[in-house]
Amino acid sequence: MQSRKEDPLYPEGREGWPWLAGKMHAEEVPFWTWLGGGPWGTPCAVRLRNHDPTQNIGRRPLAQPSSPVGGSTAKRKLDIAFVDDPNATENTRCHWSQILVPGELKNDRIEVLSAQDSRRFVPGFTLCGPFLRVWHFDRSGGIASEKFDINKDGCRFITVMLGFLRMDQKQLGFDPTIVTVDGTRCIEIERNGEKELLVIDEVIGRAHCIAGRATTCWKVHRKGSSTQLVVKDSWQYPERDEEGKFLSEAMEKGVINVARYYHHQTIRIDGRDDTTETARKGLGVKADEEASKSVVIRGKSRKKKQATGEKRSSDSLQAPLPPSKRTRSSSPTKATATIQYRVHRRVVVQDYGKCIYKATSRALLLSALDGCIRGYQSLHERAGMIQSDISLGNLMVNEEDDDSSQKAFLIDLDLAVKEQREGFSGARGKTGTRAFMAIGVLYGEKHSFMHDLESFFWVLFWICIHYEGPGKGRVVKRFEKWNYMDTEDLAAAKKGVIDHEKDFLRTIEDISPHTTSP
Repeated sequence: MQSRKEDPLYPEGREGWPWLAGKMHAEEVPFWTWLGGGPWGTPCAVRLRNHDPTQNIGRRPLAQPSSPVGGSTAKRKLDIAFVDDPNATENTRCHWSQILVPGELKNDRIEVLSAQDSRRFVPGFTLCGPFLRVWHFDRSGGIASEKFDINKDGCRFITVMLGFLRMDQKQLGFDPTIVTVDGTRCIEIERNGEKELLVIDEVIGRAHCIAGRATTCWKVHRKGSSTQLVVKDSWQYPERDEEGKFLSEAMEKGVINVARYYHHQTIRIDGRDDTTETARKGLGVKADEEASKSVVIRGKSRKKKQATGEKRSSDSLQAPLPPSKRTRSSSPTKATATIQYRVHRRVVVQDYGKCIYKATSRALLLSALDGCIRGYQSLHERAGMIQSDISLGNLMVNEEDDDSSQKAFLIDLDLAVKEQREGFSGARGKTGTRAFMAIGVLYGEKHSFMHDLESFFWVLFWICIHYEGPGKGRVVKRFEKWNYMDTEDLAAAKKGVIDHEKDFLRTIEDISPHTTSP
């Protein structure tokens, strides 16, 4: 490889190149070692800087196939990756937050997206024998390039590796609206025609997934003010009503005990709405049936494993928490389904709290539940809305002494609909969180006010069964499967719990003392 004939960058040519012939892992390990520690490691960055002093190479490829990467619950190893530390060595302990471009993807793409709260998408690459593919993972899934033989097309391989070395932050998938000002991470918003900086205090939560809404929540405060706010980022179907507009309308109509509106926007990058379609820059899906099937199958399999893994690996505080909300569909995903692009939206609210199952006493829990029910009634009566996803994570309690936030309130109008509106609501099939969906909704009935009231019962039932006190949860295998059952089977299971008084009372015997003792 050379940039000018008279000044070759690599005069030794292919010297030391580990020839890959088959698909055996035994061949790939020395190749990763060569790629991460040979001419593509620190020496590569040094050569590039010496060749062009204007180059600022702040990363390097690193091979650590035997060392687990920090930042995940399970011990996950990474064969090769481009990391943000140009001085990293094979003995450096890396964290998932440092991974810029993962190689040999496996579960790595999920860990990278989860560990980096400002990441919109992740590029990556795989090597199967001598065949390399470049990948792009975003909230609509993953797409891959055509494979090519690095032995036969070495220049193309070099071009790809140099591309990973020289991509800027935006090209790597980082959100340019999340900036660092005076050493502090901030979120830029444009409100009432003026730019505001929201200082990030902490990450409240980030969905552990690839495709989907991928909701991220931050606790923030406006620069120059101590008032707390909450920012919610998510990737929505563009045809859905905007949650921010619903929250704004609810506030205008005097709805109580629902998160109070502050701001909402669709994120714009380079003058365009930030969508998974624009992030792919017109890249289509290769008509390669085998490749497309592998993506869909891996996604489905990983989804199930991850949901189960979160249950089994959770500590006593989080053991019973069900998977995050999703839109349920009565038909399975097909490999040939059309790609569903998503748009990047941001909502800012004025209320901060914690999920009601974390309430420090039974009295506070029940008081918060009552407040949330009143909030739902107010939302329905004053704004004509049905929330459509009453669940454990959407009912909040605030036990802090200050008066800046409501003491109990509903959040998340992602799936909300206007009751009086007819026609298509933007919802895709059955909506809600499985464990708390009303029996009628599971059977396919049109979502109603009474269905959401029933969901409040299932939230209370779930808390009673799974929690022994503040911060003390337990896994109850009988009900764990509610998170994954077919919707009609789940409806029948729920009917079995409440249809017969004796059976229900027998189930109640398992309720923890924290919720039944005087």
